[in-house]
Amino acid sequence: MLARDFGLTETQRDIRDLAAGFVDAEIVPHAREWDRAERVDPAIVKRLGELGFLGLMVDERYGGVDADTLSYVLVTEELGRGDSAVRGIVSVSLGLVTKTIAGYGTEEQRQEWLPRLVSGEALGCFALTEPGTGSDAGSLRTRAVRDGSDWVLRGSKMFITNGTQAKVALTFARTSDSGVTAFLVPTDSPGFTATEIKGKLGLRGQATAELTFDNVRVPDAARLGEVDRGLGIALGALSRGRISVAAGAVGVAQAALDAATRYAGERDQFGKPIASFQLVQELLADAAVDVQASRLLTHHVARMADAGVKPKDYATDASAAKYHASETAVRVSNSCLQVFGGYGFIDEYPAGKYLRDARVLTLYEGTSQIQKLIIGRDLTGINAMS
Repeated sequence: MLARDFGLTETQRDIRDLAAGFVDAEIVPHAREWDRAERVDPAIVKRLGELGFLGLMVDERYGGVDADTLSYVLVTEELGRGDSAVRGIVSVSLGLVTKTIAGYGTEEQRQEWLPRLVSGEALGCFALTEPGTGSDAGSLRTRAVRDGSDWVLRGSKMFITNGTQAKVALTFARTSDSGVTAFLVPTDSPGFTATEIKGKLGLRGQATAELTFDNVRVPDAARLGEVDRGLGIALGALSRGRISVAAGAVGVAQAALDAATRYAGERDQFGKPIASFQLVQELLADAAVDVQASRLLTHHVARMADAGVKPKDYATDASAAKYHASETAVRVSNSCLQVFGGYGFIDEYPAGKYLRDARVLTLYEGTSQIQKLIIGRDLTGINAMS
């Protein structure tokens, strides 16, 4: 087997093993049921909080867990191996919302939200994408208008993970012609509506929603960071978030590889296991190398973050990891389905779910094409996005 533990500390191995045991006992047995029901058991959120997985890298003063980025990546990979829908809950609530409040919030904002978020009492959602605004985040149209000591928000957001479950929406709204500001919007605010999106191809157990802000009023104390500086906060969060998505993609790919390898050893054709056929071994070997390459790219950028490199300085490395790992998850899941043959086409077996869940990883938090443009800009010095 290709080495997976090389360079890990004992603490990192322990937290990975804790996550793996939790996934095998409490997620894998239910993943198909949750996929069919289009709903993850809400009780899993409390368990994630109890194990500390919603507080990784958050200051212990707020109930967080002292951990490094690589440990977070190891946990995220294991969650992705179990069910990408559960992994997404953590990636968004912890990776995009909790860590952003910890980094940019006032002490009052941290005291109000961090203990609830890290414990699993509350979830957060990251309200950036809009019905008409995806890759071009800077063109968002939701507006926040100053009204005395308050702000009034009007607009809508689309494809928001945790949208119907979150207690706080980290919302980005235009506050001037050239500026965007971030706000912490309680989801019980009058005028706030979350409508769940059903019938998704993948991540079916994960709550995804359209959010509507109909004159939602929040005090200036709910503003996160400086006025008109919110887009930088969003893009910084996404740079960090791409590490998490990459790790989750590695988890999906590893799960698909494991399933295909097991099945190839069990399935007999022409009087022998299909694992004995050269072309099946080729599929498995290519998949194994792809998974390991994606894992190493992801661990590399995690170690950059742990070394103190700023998000803007590892943004290209994060894009490379996210691009390679997400495309790997699609390729490996597709190969897994090929190994399963006709049985891969029914949901009694996991191959189809892996492929459906993998597909969206090439779309959100920056499409594969956007990641290529970020890498190309870094190589050439030319911005092809403007």
